[in-house]
Amino acid sequence: MRNIILSAIASMLFTGAAMAQEKIVISSPWGKLTAELVDNEATRALLGMLPVTLDMSDHLRQEKTGNLPSSLPQSGRQLDFDNGTLGLWGSTDFVIYYRKGSVPRPGIIILGRVDGDASIFDRPGPITIEIDRAK
Repeated sequence: MRNIILSAIASMLFTGAAMAQEKIVISSPWGKLTAELVDNEATRALLGMLPVTLDMSDHLRQEKTGNLPSSLPQSGRQLDFDNGTLGLWGSTDFVIYYRKGSVPRPGIIILGRVDGDASIFDRPGPITIEIDRAK
């Protein structure tokens, strides 16, 4: 047992403590959702610009997209996403996916995941959302 504890302490010293999971609130006329952010440079920059209001438009009947006021840092990308994935396409393109699917290369930077069902955004047309830190 002592070796396990010592190993855990050594691991934290060499890799650094993980960032506490940050949560945000996404508010819209269609409802309010919370989301948990992943720990990367892009999400740390996003937290620094909150609160922010975005005009979102529907894209390919799978996502709502909107332009952030400034660029976020680049990070690892992936092609697949699930219902509720929050992503970054271009350096300012914030995306809320309300269906499961995939995107072409270079892929998206994962910002986080909605706690619950993002299908409230599964409606045609634009919407304005506000993103802020959860209290």
